[in-house]
Amino acid sequence: MRLALNIDHFATLRQARRGDEPDPVLVALLAEQAGAEGIVVHLRGDRRHIQDRDIRLLRQVVKTKLNMEMAATPEMKRIAMEILPDVVSLVPEKPEELTTEGGLNVAAALDALIPFIADLHRAKIKVSIFVDPDVRQIGCCREAGVSLVEINTGKYADQKPGPVRAELLGVIKEAAAFGRSLGLEIHAGHGLDYRNVLPIAAIPEISELSIGYSIVARAAVVGVERAVTEMIALLERR
Repeated sequence: MRLALNIDHFATLRQARRGDEPDPVLVALLAEQAGAEGIVVHLRGDRRHIQDRDIRLLRQVVKTKLNMEMAATPEMKRIAMEILPDVVSLVPEKPEELTTEGGLNVAAALDALIPFIADLHRAKIKVSIFVDPDVRQIGCCREAGVSLVEINTGKYADQKPGPVRAELLGVIKEAAAFGRSLGLEIHAGHGLDYRNVLPIAAIPEISELSIGYSIVARAAVVGVERAVTEMIALLERR
């Protein structure tokens, strides 16, 4: 199981004072040294955390894999085709949300997504879609032309241990198995932390987890390298 670290909220902390620290580029280097196998950043339209300069510098220094989350807009496509991240992850985006609230409605946007994704593929960029654990939506991802999906674990992560969370875990398992049956590579993420990650990490079809906020919060106490190595140690117990 690979860990991809989402470093957005290190940038959130920096932007709180419009200062220079913490530098998400330095965080990415430390995370890679600690064993993270990918760096994830969401360049939002409102630039609330990650900035254009961050993306450019990260492209120069990240040695593992740079995953740029973005809305499917002309502005973001232009930036992606200039920067050339290893992966572009298409996500829904609303200005008023604190964080991404759900998966992309691929079925509703399929006609627009097909040419958008084709343009990114022509630039040799791998494309992923962040999608809810819904077999219809995952089937539409395949129709859209991607080979990779990231399943939204947010609803699962929001629940305390019990029958509701167990049911939501079952839905994620079913979605992951269905995606693999279509030949898709399956990743997962959103809301995962040191307490709830193990059942998700145990799903055999999932090869990578994208985790951000909980590691950022832990890093504020113990440092980036220890926070990352502790999460990796958990994933190795699956």
